[in-house]
Amino acid sequence: MPTPVDALERLAEAHALAAPPPTRRMLVVVNPYASTTSDRLRHLVVYALQGRYDVQAVDTSHPGHATELARDAARDGVDVVVAFGGDGTVNEVANGLAGSSVALTCLPGGATNVFCRMLGIPTDVVDATEHLLHLADGWAPRRVDLAALNGRHFCFSAGVGLDASVVRRVDQHPHLKSRLGAWYFTAAAISTFSRRYLRNPPELEAILGEERVRGVSAMVQNGTPYTYFLERAVALTDGAGLGTGTLAGVVLQRARARDMPTLAWRALGPGRPAARHRRVHGFAGLSELTVASLDERPLPLQVDGDYVGEEREARFSVTPAGLAVVG
Repeated sequence: MPTPVDALERLAEAHALAAPPPTRRMLVVVNPYASTTSDRLRHLVVYALQGRYDVQAVDTSHPGHATELARDAARDGVDVVVAFGGDGTVNEVANGLAGSSVALTCLPGGATNVFCRMLGIPTDVVDATEHLLHLADGWAPRRVDLAALNGRHFCFSAGVGLDASVVRRVDQHPHLKSRLGAWYFTAAAISTFSRRYLRNPPELEAILGEERVRGVSAMVQNGTPYTYFLERAVALTDGAGLGTGTLAGVVLQRARARDMPTLAWRALGPGRPAARHRRVHGFAGLSELTVASLDERPLPLQVDGDYVGEEREARFSVTPAGLAVVG
């Protein structure tokens, strides 16, 4: 059976022989620690893309480096920046390109690759590389909404409370995250919920326009789905989309063990978003919202699956058409 390396070698040779000289400038921002990449694979991907693009590839070396590289690329007039890594790499690149005319696209290198899927990019790296090669023939960037949490942009989702606590725990064990993927997230979710939310959950209030809702966690969507569990989309609420110009989401109103099975069933089942659960308050159509601590404890925060610290207040906003993408 041919390996991804074999397939990329053949793909690169085919496009090198048949393609016209490249005219579009591409920066590939590579996370060398991403879950599913290797040095050999990265080199072959870049070699293949050179059949249709004028490619420069740079490995990231520290947190925030992808943002710096993307911001420099926007100033230099690059046509497209490729985030080759997980959703965290995509998030950093988006923060560097926010408001510019330079397009973002991605190659799957992480465990979940939510934004890649939203853009219609295959989750197999060989298929995704071929997809980007074909995009050169019908170049058509489009603009999508870009949300923000306390000034940090995010592409598809952000959370305050339980899911951020889970992300923090998972990020502390990158080898288990890489090896076990969604199953490690599940184990971390069960453990975090049992230890931190059953006995003494945080108390927060979400200010949703004229409405105030108390709860223990809040999750906000700029796109849909919220995330994936293996190949299954996790549905929280209706009304989210990359082109709506608004935010949607849910507030989990209490943390009880007996609520979790039915909540999980709704989140993972087709046509049954979690917002319809009796202990969940759904919302949509908001241009901004605030989630604040009611008990002085700082609230854990995550954006696009990356833990970003703790604050007593989380302010959300959205910029319609704030990001150029191609996919």
